[in-house]
Amino acid sequence: MSSSVLGPRGLCCAFIACSLSAPPALADTVPFAINVVEYLPGVGAAAGYQDPQAALGWPERFTGEGLYPGVVSPFSSPWLSHEVVSIGLGGRLTLEIGGDIVDDPANPYGVDFLVFGNAFFWDLAWPMGIVGPLYAEGGPISVSEDGVTFIPVPGAVADGAMPTLGYLDVGPYSETPGKIPSDFRVPFDPALDPATMVGLSFEELREMYGTSGGGRGIDIASTGLERVRFVRIEGPTGSGSTEVDALTIVAPRIAADLDGDGSVGPADLTILLGSWGASGKPGTIAGDLDGDGSIGGGDLTILLGAWS
Repeated sequence: MSSSVLGPRGLCCAFIACSLSAPPALADTVPFAINVVEYLPGVGAAAGYQDPQAALGWPERFTGEGLYPGVVSPFSSPWLSHEVVSIGLGGRLTLEIGGDIVDDPANPYGVDFLVFGNAFFWDLAWPMGIVGPLYAEGGPISVSEDGVTFIPVPGAVADGAMPTLGYLDVGPYSETPGKIPSDFRVPFDPALDPATMVGLSFEELREMYGTSGGGRGIDIASTGLERVRFVRIEGPTGSGSTEVDALTIVAPRIAADLDGDGSVGPADLTILLGSWGASGKPGTIAGDLDGDGSIGGGDLTILLGAWS
């Protein structure tokens, strides 16, 4: 394609054309669990929720079909028997992912994969959607490259923050699906503590999600492994039962995503314009998207071409 194509429209067309010819390695990757390696229900595993196939595929966006239908939101988690699997005390679930989970510090917040359970916030003023305490049941996580040797991820739990958000354009208890789905491959900022969210309105909470669909973000760096293919989730260390809906691989960070929220938009443009004219050694300046050592028109062209 000629480099003389100018303007955001032409740039967007070029970007789309390149995206349609993804490298084979990326095209062959399935970003969620595709196979149940082992499932041992433990004490307290919920009756009727012991089908491990429920943890395969994408997380749920809509639940309760045929009974009490509604969107999956931070106040309304998936609850049908084919949507989540219950593990129980002393039990475990081992899943194979459809592609390698790679330790990539460039991922948003350094998160490499996400675990979705059925955690939810209590609603302090039902049905208004006022954030109350988080209800979650934990569950240790370990990972493996070969499916034989598993290494624990320190401090990581499966059924925890953040609760799943299925859509970005509906209320917390909508009985019909939204038109704008969240992105289940974009992590929520793990530095944000759910305890500090108590009292927020649903609109304020949804704004904190950005485009993310929630889930518990896991960085495999602490295991010493560069890539993993298998994830094992165990039952809670106390009472109750860990529930799992799905696992997803975090999407590689977009070069023009300067604020790390998983998309390219006004906030990224603001960051780039704020550094306009800066110069230095290539690779050391945030926003130097073309790698020429300065912030200018070339970087703006790349950012507009990645606009989402």
